[in-house]
Amino acid sequence: MRCMDCGGKMVESTTVFTVQFGNSVIVIKNVPCFECEICGYTEFSDEVSEKLEKMVNIIKKSSQEVAVLDYNKAA
Repeated sequence: MRCMDCGGKMVESTTVFTVQFGNSVIVIKNVPCFECEICGYTEFSDEVSEKLEKMVNIIKKSSQEVAVLDYNKAA
């Protein structure tokens, strides 16, 4: 797999996913991704993207200002 930005090699890694909406911030740690060895661009698989979307929607309903989750424990 090659990076869309620079053409570098994409390798399996983990990252921190952050979403801000209104006055709230959601931080999800240890999210599996593919990361470019050269520029650091990250990309998620469809499965991970779906799980992230579900997690974000659940937290949005809770009305928390700041939420920090560990992907491995919440997925």
